[in-house]
Amino acid sequence: MTAPVLVACLVVTALEMPVAPTGSLEGRPTDQERSPLQARIDAAAARSVVVVEAGTYDGDLYVDRPLTLKGQGRPLLSGSGRGSVVRIRAAGVILEGFDIDGRGGGDLGRDASGVHVAAFDAVIRDCRIQNTLFGIYLRAADGARLEGNVIRGDAGKEPGEKGSGLHVFDTTGFALVDNDIALTRDGIYIQSSANGVVRGNTTREVRYGLHYMYSDDNQFEDNRFEDTDAGAVLMYSRRIVLRRNQIMHNRGFASVGLLFKACDDSVAEDNLIADNARGIFLEGSYRNVLRRNVIAEADAAIVLYDSCGANEISGNVFLGNLSPLYLVGRRTDTVFAGNYWSENDEPDLDGDGHSDRPYVLSSLFDHLRGNLTAADLMAQSLAARALAAAERSFPVLAVSTVRDPAPLTRPPRLDAVPRPGKGGGGPSATNLGAALALVLGGAWILAPGGRRRARRRAP
Repeated sequence: MTAPVLVACLVVTALEMPVAPTGSLEGRPTDQERSPLQARIDAAAARSVVVVEAGTYDGDLYVDRPLTLKGQGRPLLSGSGRGSVVRIRAAGVILEGFDIDGRGGGDLGRDASGVHVAAFDAVIRDCRIQNTLFGIYLRAADGARLEGNVIRGDAGKEPGEKGSGLHVFDTTGFALVDNDIALTRDGIYIQSSANGVVRGNTTREVRYGLHYMYSDDNQFEDNRFEDTDAGAVLMYSRRIVLRRNQIMHNRGFASVGLLFKACDDSVAEDNLIADNARGIFLEGSYRNVLRRNVIAEADAAIVLYDSCGANEISGNVFLGNLSPLYLVGRRTDTVFAGNYWSENDEPDLDGDGHSDRPYVLSSLFDHLRGNLTAADLMAQSLAARALAAAERSFPVLAVSTVRDPAPLTRPPRLDAVPRPGKGGGGPSATNLGAALALVLGGAWILAPGGRRRARRRAP
């Protein structure tokens, strides 16, 4: 089995298993597990505001009527350690301004969470959640809005021992906005949920930044998925839109930045996809459009299966990638048109901004690299460059050839692509730094450790 195929199998096998609720809904907490605030909730009139003063309140809450629970001075809800700390079972509940601690307990089979919602039109805002299995769990919670929450999982547990930061199941019309998530299993997990907006969130130090399946017509804008085993993974879905996201520093043997598996009719535009083991991965996906993205510093910019069809990859900037393309299979009808490739050395004699000859994405060296994993050690060597040049002049092995017929000779400025934050590694002195500065209209700062950093965790 070749290296790209092996990697692809590992990636897809690890990601395909759906995660559906496995138990019945948690009911009211027992007398021993109940928060002292429960009496106030039970006595409150529907649609009233319950202001909770600063302090620590031990135990779990059950909200079965439409209320606004407003923390004053950041009260701490410290759960019983046996289940979800706050259980919302009525439509129209608003929860804001609380610190929530799950005390490291609960049962994954019961979806134990900081806040568990199984009712419509909930709003969870400005809460800080820690030491819970799941952060916030939406189950058939149409119209929910989760905004400005900070979620931290248990750093001492393995990914399989904890849940996602934001978990959305069987929910439509949801909004996840400006949440900050770290140290959970997956940052954001979405399954069987449609017509949602995911905007301005940050996930890091998790297994998968975005884990997503069987969900159509959702938008992902201005998010940051970084320092994970896989950045954004989208499967078995249609009409997804991804705009202005940063997908960065996702590295490991089977790591990817942006993955499409059996996704159709989707658009990815104006995204920054940088310093990932594999930039973009496409398998079994049709009629997708990838345009005006920056794909930089990947070992392979694109992994493309021949099971894909009618995809368009145009107007993108590919900078400093070890290989432009791994094609898994014999042929592809994916269209590459008008992209900038930093390794393209074809001339532009007529000065129209496009190379006079097509840029060939595949080469003999990439063929060997796909079959001999150890060839990565030669990837930037003079020998590899010489082999590629010789193959262009004197083809000796029939390899599947993919071309960009009219590549750009200089990178376009892509003002909508987000600027990366400073990483502390200092300005890059390489041509890559200068090119990114031109494309993004500002300085490019490398993350500490530079290119192709080793992952801290085993894949």
